[in-house]
Amino acid sequence: MEVLKAERLTVQQAGQTILNAISFSIQTGEQWAVVGPAGSGKTTLLKAIAGRQHHSGHVTFHDNNPAVRKKVVLVEQQHHFKNLSNTTNFYYQQRFNSQDSEDAITVEEDLQIATSKNPAAKDQLTELVELFDIRKLYSERLIQLSNGENKRLQIVKALLLQPAFLLLDNPFIGLDVNSRQRLEQVLDEVGKKGIHIIMVTSAAHLPFFITHVLSLSADGTYTTEAISPSVWNEPHARPAATFTFDHELLRQLTSINKHASFEYAVKMNHVNIQYDHKILDDINWEIRNGERWSLSGPNGSGKSTLLSLVNADNPQAYANDIYLFDRKRGTGESIWDIKKKTGFVSPELHLYFEKGTNCFDVVASGLFDTIGLFRRINEQQSALVVKWMQLLKIENLQRKFLNQLSNSQQRLVLLARALVKNPPLLILDEPCQGLDEEQTSTFKEIINEICITGNKTLIYVSHYAHEIPECVTKFIKLENGKRVE
Repeated sequence: MEVLKAERLTVQQAGQTILNAISFSIQTGEQWAVVGPAGSGKTTLLKAIAGRQHHSGHVTFHDNNPAVRKKVVLVEQQHHFKNLSNTTNFYYQQRFNSQDSEDAITVEEDLQIATSKNPAAKDQLTELVELFDIRKLYSERLIQLSNGENKRLQIVKALLLQPAFLLLDNPFIGLDVNSRQRLEQVLDEVGKKGIHIIMVTSAAHLPFFITHVLSLSADGTYTTEAISPSVWNEPHARPAATFTFDHELLRQLTSINKHASFEYAVKMNHVNIQYDHKILDDINWEIRNGERWSLSGPNGSGKSTLLSLVNADNPQAYANDIYLFDRKRGTGESIWDIKKKTGFVSPELHLYFEKGTNCFDVVASGLFDTIGLFRRINEQQSALVVKWMQLLKIENLQRKFLNQLSNSQQRLVLLARALVKNPPLLILDEPCQGLDEEQTSTFKEIINEICITGNKTLIYVSHYAHEIPECVTKFIKLENGKRVE
């Protein structure tokens, strides 16, 4: 029986066609994946199905039953929540400041709110909490959850709405290998209960329960097919990078304002961090000038907390034996002394910019290490911003709002922000989230070139081995807050 039918679904934004006459139908028991290159309209398609995106054409459910349309639930790629003051005025460092982080509600309180108006959901909550392994997170503040923990919570809240259709936008992004496998198994169980799943995901790895694939392309065309994931997921060659560098411009930009006169970028001796429980346990780590490191570990292993110590965002650094750029923390240096030598990208960083911030201002804010541009810049600084955007081929995005860009475009804008002051240390926390295979290959080439040409020190975080640039030669792994070999 046909449960969903899309007919000539078309979306246009700012004079550009994002989706062009997409038509498909879903039958009872089918589970669908939407794949395609960055910018092909995958997220836009989910929003159109969910009724959150203006479109032409038609989407009908079960003979256009309005009761079914109300049971279409979309889980977005990024989580959004408010603090106890009922605003969204969180700041990036807040999760690491124990007093300020208490302005966010706990997981248990969030779930109580989700079930307060739906008695039937209360009966379902216990089963979902066990299925998604949420119970141990009850006392955690939302702002302190890892990517994987937050993803599981958002899906539980969506299922509490008892959907007929569960739309998931890249649910596996940011998850470690074991978490991805666990979520795949859990979603299979969800599908067996009669819920139809439509998910945006990578074509390189489709969950085993997927029965059909809708492939979008950048030129607006599409294909649909019934598939066997075991065949689809056979190893295939990764695309080569297609990025062409202006090598002379790169050499010019990386020779400006060098701050590389240090022996150790990072030196940690028996570092311990504890909130309600121990986050980092006896960490020893040294990073010499010019070394390039991979930092890995499962979700919740302490990676973000470790990076917050390097990036001067965590006040517990003062209670530990930590040296940054050869200077012990707490000996009179300011966090700005550290940040001016550091370029930083993280999966959540774009969430903390005001919605009306254009990309030029986002990149320029990297000159001052602020989340937003709060001062005038001179002509020389303005020219520098434009040159970095030209190098990364995003100069056409200068006046566009950051929150209106695709995930891949946001990543490149934030990379330009991290690079604009030519810092000697780059901290790239899962920078390839949201990039397609070709863009990931290109991004690696960019980082390799910048690190080698500009003699950068690098800390690179990824759950995927193929995303790690070739210039990385040293590795550190965390498990349960401890360094493991």
